[in-house]
Amino acid sequence: MQLSEWRWPLIAAAMLLGLFVIMFWGFIRSQVIRAIDQQADWGHTLVVPFICGYFVYLNRQKLLAQPFRTAWTGLLPMILGVAIYVISTTVPTLNHFNIQGTGVWLTLAGMTLLFFGWRSMTWLWFPLVYLFFFGQNISERLMDRVTFPMQDLTARGAALLLSLGLDVDRQGNTITIYHHGEPKPLNIAQACSGMRMLMAFSALGVAMAYTGFKRFWQQAALVIMAVPTAIAVNILRVVTLGILSLFDVGFAAGDFHKFIGLVWLLPAFLIYLGLMWAIRHLVVEEPRPIAIASSS
Repeated sequence: MQLSEWRWPLIAAAMLLGLFVIMFWGFIRSQVIRAIDQQADWGHTLVVPFICGYFVYLNRQKLLAQPFRTAWTGLLPMILGVAIYVISTTVPTLNHFNIQGTGVWLTLAGMTLLFFGWRSMTWLWFPLVYLFFFGQNISERLMDRVTFPMQDLTARGAALLLSLGLDVDRQGNTITIYHHGEPKPLNIAQACSGMRMLMAFSALGVAMAYTGFKRFWQQAALVIMAVPTAIAVNILRVVTLGILSLFDVGFAAGDFHKFIGLVWLLPAFLIYLGLMWAIRHLVVEEPRPIAIASSS
């Protein structure tokens, strides 16, 4: 594809992208601020756009193999996305962060379809879907519906591990550790449920599966393994806080509490790499025999 063929379409797309940023600046700014202020919970959302860009880069040769074709049907999701965003920001009962995010994403998907066409969507749909699911924070109203079961699971798992060497009693989401006859309560708060770690690991798992495997069953297995890995690591994080609280109750709260969560990300990542290695070596393919042409 010659430079002159796509120069003006890309210039127009860049101008529209600038208008996109201006129109949705409030949402984008709020998203970035939340990710920076709550790095342990949503810091991964800052990396997701770059991961999506890497997905596009991997398929750059296929994308540029033929000229881009304008698809006017992209105007439909663009108009719908802008409408959803405007309604969500002006109607108090619909003022929801993730509804706004849906409007922003639909507008971006419509822009992509409009300027790059249906053929290009063969390779661009996955980065767009990945950005929608993992590139935005989840509002507290949605989080509350799924975090309570995970809080209970984390409390049960942590209490079971701690009971192997300590005198432990669990009441709901509160674990009480008796150390030299003195009770030291450890509350499994909403932030300790592991839901946010699960989101980060799911994003990591999907990215690693997309770039590391070609077979669907391997990709699916790695993504599914993100769930038990995140839950197990979160339980170990709570157990660590429980043991440290025996020396100083302040270790189970405040900035140190967040620090322990960040520390556990490294071994969790190594565990996930080990799972990826195991899935890759579950099937050993025999090398295909090389046919040797016989000479007459």
